[in-house]
Amino acid sequence: MEPITLTTERLLLRPFSPQDADEVYTACQNPDIQRWTVVPSPYTRADAELFTRELSPRGWQDGTSYDFAVVARDGGQLTGALGVNARSLPGTYEVGFWTAEEHRGRGFTTEAVLAAARWAFTALAADRLEWRAEIGNAPSRAVALRAGFRMEGEQRSALLNKGIRRDTWAGALIPADLGLPGTHPYLPAPGVSGAL
Repeated sequence: MEPITLTTERLLLRPFSPQDADEVYTACQNPDIQRWTVVPSPYTRADAELFTRELSPRGWQDGTSYDFAVVARDGGQLTGALGVNARSLPGTYEVGFWTAEEHRGRGFTTEAVLAAARWAFTALAADRLEWRAEIGNAPSRAVALRAGFRMEGEQRSALLNKGIRRDTWAGALIPADLGLPGTHPYLPAPGVSGAL
């Protein structure tokens, strides 16, 4: 897919470029980002260059992942990163994100997640957007809840992070949650809210 840019009231979600390497490197020095996400630790300048120059563009080219630099419209500072990654079940994607420390607590990441979800449901024909975070990552869970993800429980040994398998919280968003039609009909189980 050709890389695209999404616009919200306060943000641009655009593909990463090699010029982002310095800001990515600086943001990923934060211990919380290294602890709770799958970025390498320690995070080197070479890691940032590899991500912005090769890994992120390759994901767009082969359709496996769509990584966005989340940038403030007023000033152009990198506020964070957001990725939409293809899962093995057709129409299912997973969202992941991190927020630069100085931009936390302003709702930027929730705004970015909602924009990316709408895009995934329309442009990618997604019928399900999953979110997972290691149990204990309360800020990530708070973002998912504010974005409307329904928590679906805990998964044992569902995340491999820095060579250690970890338990996760899991949630999902479906098109109907945002008032959008799905690609395929959805028949919820009795007692589960949803839409056809």
